[in-house]
Amino acid sequence: MSTESVQQAIKPKSEPLFSKKNRKLLSNPLDADNPITVQILGICSALAVTVQMKPALFMAVGVTIIVGLSSFIIAIIRNMIPNRVRIIVQLMVAATLVVIIDQLFQAYAYDISKQLSVYISLILTNCILLGRIEAFAMGNKPWPSLLDGIGNGAGYGAILMITAVIRELLGSGSLFGYKLLGDSYIGNGVMILPAGACFVIGLVVWMQRARNGYRED
Repeated sequence: MSTESVQQAIKPKSEPLFSKKNRKLLSNPLDADNPITVQILGICSALAVTVQMKPALFMAVGVTIIVGLSSFIIAIIRNMIPNRVRIIVQLMVAATLVVIIDQLFQAYAYDISKQLSVYISLILTNCILLGRIEAFAMGNKPWPSLLDGIGNGAGYGAILMITAVIRELLGSGSLFGYKLLGDSYIGNGVMILPAGACFVIGLVVWMQRARNGYRED
């Protein structure tokens, strides 16, 4: 057998883009390893932006894009980043993406941008963002890191949307601003307050953990 044939014989097969392992990176954060209900991360912004569905949707999309792209970029350059300055580099990449998303929202959805106020800028301090970059992207290739970032952003967004549906429907009798319960419906005032968000998210966490049989170590 020639040398070239031996090299071809021992050449490892490349992993499919959507292998079972990679699909889990997308699906696990939606349920079994959800960043809000299991890891209890990103709670503050979840309490603040879920009074109505529209700002919650924009926040979910923004976080998903920023976490996904930040993880992807950091994974590409991770071998060139000195360990002593890795946090600074991570923050610079994430901050750049946060500014871009903030400017896009201001340009194309100004009213929503005003409703979200400082919470778009505070995505930079979101524990999900920094956690996925440091814990996963710094040690993995770009494609799995992108999937992991998108999965965790989507998992965060899913809980935001579930919370926003309950709060807007019970608090204002509407969904996405459209009245569903009629003008005679008197909204539940607690649901438009942060206390209502605490109650709803706590209920979602309890239901999700009870369904999956989750137990703290």
